Amino acid sequence: MKDLRIAAVVCNAPVGEIQSNLEKMSAYVGEASQADVDIICFPEMNITGYSNHPDMYDLAQEIPGPVSKTLRDLAGAHRCSILAGMAAKERDGNLVAVHVAAMPDGQLDIYRKCHIAPPEKKIYSPGNKIPLFRHKQSTFGIQLCYDAHFPELTTVMALQGAEIIFMPHASPRGFSVHKQQSWLRHLTARAFDNSIFIVACNQTGVNGKGLTFPGNAVVLDPAGNIIGQSLHGRETMLVVDLKAAVLDKIRNNRMHFFLPHRRPELYTN
Repeated sequence: MKDLRIAAVVCNAPVGEIQSNLEKMSAYVGEASQADVDIICFPEMNITGYSNHPDMYDLAQEIPGPVSKTLRDLAGAHRCSILAGMAAKERDGNLVAVHVAAMPDGQLDIYRKCHIAPPEKKIYSPGNKIPLFRHKQSTFGIQLCYDAHFPELTTVMALQGAEIIFMPHASPRGFSVHKQQSWLRHLTARAFDNSIFIVACNQTGVNGKGLTFPGNAVVLDPAGNIIGQSLHGRETMLVVDLKAAVLDKIRNNRMHFFLPHRRPELYTN
């Protein structure tokens, strides 16, 4: 891993207001570029908005398509990687929650949400792959909201080489400080157990479909320490430097880097 400057965006993303959501995203990308950000991460479904209502079928985007081209063009123009979310239509007609990784070299990759929360299952289909992504000399994964509750997913990503996992959320209800307390019960464990950076961000405000989001963000180091957070519930861009030396220090300590000492032969069902 090399030192990276990341940005975690907290923003309002009303359902169906795709053009205005894209314009907001573009403004944040421009701001991030001015701050020399390497990777900017937006909340889950920040482009289409998040909902589990059937009308999401009408809002879902095709990839490749006009929206993914916009992401590719923005990443190239601002020389940063953009992680942004939407509902997408698969060739088989299934609706999936995806996060697109648009790289400055023109490459476009996709993470499909693997773990679908119970209220979402009547609408969304799960992804069946665990991809990793590269920015310069750093390797990262993406998990969407409910995914973060499953420890095995993070461990698999770490074993495959992930040094950072971005966790965009569309997690409603409550106040930002209470949502953050909830996150820290499991996100700190994901960071500490796997010796990785965790970057999580959430939507904020009303979505126009009956949901209100608390608007919070947190960045954790590979020891599970908070190195950046936003708790005021408003739209914001949290910028944090991820230092390679911090990762190296933990992974070079045989007592603090647990993954090499796993015994997977014991873990079968």
